[in-house]
Amino acid sequence: MSGRARLMWDDVVTGYDFGDGHPMDPVRLALTMGLVRAYGLDAAVDVRSARAAGESTLRLVHREDYVEAVRTASVDPKAADQAYGLGTVDDPAFAGMHEVSSLIAGLSVGAAEAVWRGESEHAVNFTGGLHHAMPGAAAGFCVYNDPALAIARLLELGAERVAYVDVDVHHGDGVQAAFWEDPRVLTVSLHEHPRTLFPHTGWPEETGSGTGEGGAVNVALPAGTGDAGWLRAFHAVVPELLADFRPQVLVTQHGADTHFEDPLAHLAVSLDAQRAIMTACHDLAHAHAEDGRWVALGGGGYAVVDVVPRSWTHLVGIAAHAPVDPESVIPSSWRDEVYARTRQLGPGRMTDGRTPEWRSWEEGYDPADRLDQAIRATRRAAFPLRGLLP
Repeated sequence: MSGRARLMWDDVVTGYDFGDGHPMDPVRLALTMGLVRAYGLDAAVDVRSARAAGESTLRLVHREDYVEAVRTASVDPKAADQAYGLGTVDDPAFAGMHEVSSLIAGLSVGAAEAVWRGESEHAVNFTGGLHHAMPGAAAGFCVYNDPALAIARLLELGAERVAYVDVDVHHGDGVQAAFWEDPRVLTVSLHEHPRTLFPHTGWPEETGSGTGEGGAVNVALPAGTGDAGWLRAFHAVVPELLADFRPQVLVTQHGADTHFEDPLAHLAVSLDAQRAIMTACHDLAHAHAEDGRWVALGGGGYAVVDVVPRSWTHLVGIAAHAPVDPESVIPSSWRDEVYARTRQLGPGRMTDGRTPEWRSWEEGYDPADRLDQAIRATRRAAFPLRGLLP
C-alpha cells in the first residue's frame, strides 16, 4: 500500500457551471486548488486526472433514460426535460453538462479504484460529493451522483463492506437511496434537521429496508447547532458504527456548508470543527478500514472565498499526512488570486480562531437538550438493527 495520497484534479471541472448568480460557483474549485498549490501540497500528493465515467459506469447508479436526457440537455440546454430535474432553478442545463459531470464522477471513481488497488492509501476528490442526484433525476445542484458511483464501483471490484459518512449540512439522500436495500453499504449522514432544510429527508426512522435494514443511519441536527454539538453528535454515532461494521473502504463527504458563514443553511460550525471531523475521519479509516483505505470527497459549500478553499485545503493536507497549521498565515500569492478572480479580499489565516471542545456521549445525556434528543433518536432507531445498544 502506497503511503502517498492521491489528489484527483482536472482544470476542466471548473466548467461545472450553472451560470451567473447560481450558488454553486465553480470559482470555489479553482480557488481551492490554488490554495493547495500555495501551500505546496500538490508536491505532497500524487495529482491525477481520470477518464470521465462512461456509460457502463454511470449505469451502475443511473437509469439509461436519465443519462440520455443529460446528454440531450448538454447538447441543447433549451431541450432540457424538467421531468428529469434538468433545466430547473436548482439545476439549470448548460452546454457540456454531461461531459463535465461525468468527468467529476470519473474522478471519484478513479479515487476509489486507486485506494482499492493499493495504489494510494488515501484519495481526495474535493470536486465531487454531489450526493443529491437520484438514479433518474438531477437534484440539489447535482447531476451525477459521484459518491454513489464510487461506492458502486468498489462493489463491482469485489468490496463486501463499504462505509459512507456524510457530514454535509444537507442529507445525503441520493447515496442513501442508491444502497437502501444493500447490506454491503453502511450510509451515515449528519445533517440539519429535515424540517428546516432541503431535501427534507434524513429522519432517524429512515434505516433501510429488506436485507439492507439498519444500513442507513441519520442524525438530524437542530438548526443552530455549533461546534460542540456537531462534534458530540459525530462521536456519539460514527465511531461505534464503524468499529462494528469494519469497512474495507471508508468513503466520506465533507460539504463545507455546515459553516456559520454559509448562506444556504443554518448550522453554526467553524472551520476548526470541520478540520477536527476531517482528522477524525482519517483516524477512523486507519482504525477500522482495511489498510487505512479512505476516499474523501467535497460537497456543498457556498461561502466560496472565505470557507470552501480553506476547508478543503485542510482536507487535502490531512489526507497527505501533511496537515496545514491552522495558525499559518495564508500565502499572499493566493490572496492576490482571490482578488483577481472575485474582487474580494481573501481570509488571512487557516483558522476561525476556535478551539472546538465536545462532551463525550459516555458521560451521559440530557433528555431536555434538543441535540441530545437528536442523538438519542438516531441511536434508538438504528443501533438495535445492527445489534448495538442504543
